[in-house]
Amino acid sequence: MNKLKKLVIAAGLMLSMSAFTLNGQTEAATTTHTVHYGETYWNIAKGFGVPVNSLMATNNSRPLIAGKNITLPNSPVTAADKELMARLVRAEAVGEPYAGKVAVAVVVLNRVKSDQFPNSVREVIYQISNGHYAFTPVENGQINQAADAESKRAVNEAIALMGKGNGSLFFYNPNTAQSSWIKSRQVTVKIGNHVFAR
Repeated sequence: MNKLKKLVIAAGLMLSMSAFTLNGQTEAATTTHTVHYGETYWNIAKGFGVPVNSLMATNNSRPLIAGKNITLPNSPVTAADKELMARLVRAEAVGEPYAGKVAVAVVVLNRVKSDQFPNSVREVIYQISNGHYAFTPVENGQINQAADAESKRAVNEAIALMGKGNGSLFFYNPNTAQSSWIKSRQVTVKIGNHVFAR
């Protein structure tokens, strides 16, 4: 009987350790995280891909003490959607600064929240409007290429930023954009070769 208990416990541990990982961090199979020396709410939020506002609210903004556990809220974005977003970020922002990669992921999340766009990550990324794909990598197949670690980190950071930012809903490269409509949108920030707008 003891062998059976040990087997069940070992199987449970193996299952929880095999959870989807991004940036070497495990998306919590449990709902706690042991604070390491020097960690901040921001570091933890972007490491696990949870909104920093939610993380702080869940823990009543208590001071973080190394060795103590804090509660991790569930991420509002599934592991599969994080992976899809990371593939889009890689395809759209290859060669762009890290901040530009984060900003591309933020655009996707802002569109999900906006009543002007579909209300899921997958639907936003694969949206076709007036016969045109919302994102070129979906049309040309680049969305199917594996995401790199930096793009995965950028997605987690964008999720950590949820509820903050300037509301960007669009981005474009002014050197290649053909649409005069996109250039008429209010610019929120310029990062690398991309202009972000709402």
